[in-house]
Amino acid sequence: MDTRLIAVVLVIVVAIPLFSGCLEDDSSRNEPPFIEILYPYDGTTVSNLVMISGTASDPDGDDDLVQVEVQIDSDNWTIAQGTDQWSYDWITYRLNDGPYTIRARAWDGKDYSAVVEITVVLDNPETVTSDVHRWALFVAVANFPEDNESKLGNGGLFLAEEMATYFIQEYGYATSNIILLFDDGWIRADGGYGERMQTLQQRYREYNIVYGGATGGTVEASIAHIVEEANQYEDSEVFMWFFSHGCGDNTKTYTGGKLLERSAVFLWDDILTDKELGDMLSDLQSTKTCVIVDACFSGGFSDKTILDFPTLFLLRSGIPQSGRVVMSGASKFRVGYASTTQGPLFTLQWFEGLQTGNADGYRPGIRKTGRPTRLQLFKDGKVSVEEAFYYARYTLKHREDFKEYNTMEPQITDYYPRRGLLRSLGGLILGQ
Repeated sequence: MDTRLIAVVLVIVVAIPLFSGCLEDDSSRNEPPFIEILYPYDGTTVSNLVMISGTASDPDGDDDLVQVEVQIDSDNWTIAQGTDQWSYDWITYRLNDGPYTIRARAWDGKDYSAVVEITVVLDNPETVTSDVHRWALFVAVANFPEDNESKLGNGGLFLAEEMATYFIQEYGYATSNIILLFDDGWIRADGGYGERMQTLQQRYREYNIVYGGATGGTVEASIAHIVEEANQYEDSEVFMWFFSHGCGDNTKTYTGGKLLERSAVFLWDDILTDKELGDMLSDLQSTKTCVIVDACFSGGFSDKTILDFPTLFLLRSGIPQSGRVVMSGASKFRVGYASTTQGPLFTLQWFEGLQTGNADGYRPGIRKTGRPTRLQLFKDGKVSVEEAFYYARYTLKHREDFKEYNTMEPQITDYYPRRGLLRSLGGLILGQ
């Protein structure tokens, strides 16, 4: 063989391994993900509940994000909710004021993104001045991601915001003392049925009230915060409202499957029973408290079954106490109803009676079904929470356009101003 041909062959044999790496298809190489923090903004001041949120993406284009992790002034990383749109509830009630560094990273199963970070200043407000020792908690859970048919829309959020505005303007509630928890903290398109749009803290709002997600941990922490703050003052006033799906069986017409079971409502990631809420409120010393739970089969929260009959002793919730008015939007054995754009039907009528003054003078009637009065003696130009209940109860029974909903049977246990034989000597008027 020609020596020159042998030389060429040898060069080719040696060169191919050397340069083959340059010719490889590098589509199998993994690009690390990208992440950014959109809220809060770097350098801003935050307080109470902070919903940290942002976006993440996979440059490879295969949507292979596994999780997003958040770190706040520690060495521990915590998994956030979501991936391409993510959020994390930072509960700061018991933390010291001052600067905090928030870091976030994304993982695609192979590589982590670069860590992004911001610094914020925590400045939780001092307890408000003595003439406004009032706290309100609104909890609405409506848009479970699994089933569009059972979603309740954004109506509960809008009604909660309307009530919060009314409490601020008419009752003097401080904005820092109003907490509104909705779903996972995000508002969704298409009236609640679509994709996440933005967190509640990012969207425009008339008043700077405290927003967060209605998760089990956030609800419990918020109630503990209110109890601790309200217990510092003898004249404290507490209002709590819950709206969600209730736990029961619609196919069991007469009892809803709740004959020997507790009432319970769904939170975003948990279930809250009447006894659990009672335990959370067990240390609350406020003698001016109103609790409303508007959900199907919710009578157990007011320690009632139906037609004003009490629940069995062993199934009592412990929520009704002296100085408290506790209501449920439906009996323990019946379903409730809600508008996906306006909110739950009972609360809509209760709030209408309160806001317009139309409930002034409404009395319990037989089995607490509610009845109007023509006697000026019972009309004082003010509406108590009890009068608003009897107005709603009466309206739901007698208005023609509510005819198909009149089986709801809202329930009430009124221990204001105190519990006992002559327990309800006067109505609870908010803001006084």
